[in-house]
Amino acid sequence: AVEPGSSFLGVSGVPPLGLGLAALGRPGYINLGHGSDLRDTSVDAMEQRSHEVLDAAARLGIRYVDAARGYGRAEDFLSSWMKRRGAEGLLVGSKWGYRYTANWQVDTKGEPHEVKDHSLDHFLRQKAETLELLGSQLRLYQIHSATLASGVLEDQAVLDALAAFKAETDCRLGLSLSGAGQADTLRRAVEVGIFDCVQATWNLYEQSVAEALCEARRAGMEVIIKEAMANGRLLRDERLSAAAEALNAPKDAVALVACMVQPFQPMVLSGAVTVAQLESNAVALELLQRCREDEAAMQLLLDLTAQMRTDAAAYWAERSALAWN
Repeated sequence: AVEPGSSFLGVSGVPPLGLGLAALGRPGYINLGHGSDLRDTSVDAMEQRSHEVLDAAARLGIRYVDAARGYGRAEDFLSSWMKRRGAEGLLVGSKWGYRYTANWQVDTKGEPHEVKDHSLDHFLRQKAETLELLGSQLRLYQIHSATLASGVLEDQAVLDALAAFKAETDCRLGLSLSGAGQADTLRRAVEVGIFDCVQATWNLYEQSVAEALCEARRAGMEVIIKEAMANGRLLRDERLSAAAEALNAPKDAVALVACMVQPFQPMVLSGAVTVAQLESNAVALELLQRCREDEAAMQLLLDLTAQMRTDAAAYWAERSALAWN
């Protein structure tokens, strides 16, 4: 189910579905129902669960895995999995810029679960930690949640260090975006000119970054999409349910395919925390093929996309209010 010409991070024939480890690397996350998906949240149990989902991803032909220093022990779990089964054919991306501070608790008594730090010192420290765990498997290193406010895109010392890292390691550089200002941040990143890839939030509700993503594509950047299901909120929408019924496919797969058919040709991340969720998400690859061959199915998807778009500021305000669980 791969377009003949599709390539990702310089590798051809990579399916446009990847696995993101944001919710697998730590016991608390903001996805709706996250806590009920995870019964045992000890480190050992979470590591075992991560390995089970990674095994399933390999079985389903998923080639890209996306981690971050700020995702609790996601890099550790991925590292131990690669040591166990080998990493042939796997493309790994990670991120620096957030420190995980929840200390394996879900309820942090109002303290933040992660702290952003885009300083040069923090980059150098986290880069060393990432390389120790992921080594030569690392194909993409991203600034975690770059914003204009964080100042990282104007910090020449950091940009120089990133460029040097890219030259030394042959690792591509990226940045992930968050918040209502995604498009502005991305346009600045394109101007900076050192980034090969952008990871942004696009979903049926939050489509405001689409035009900027197309511009980035034309400038030669690759695109990764996160939060394709709006942290689970989309799955409660009757319009998506109706479309899924008409397409005879799971709701989650329809939400993922709605991203995949966009003109910015993204790699779309699954945030699955169970094998069953990932298997359901992977139906998107078959559905994508069907939509390409069936004009009516594609039209239904495009109509759904036009209907479901919401206001970006309202979307992000609602996301900010989601509870860690």
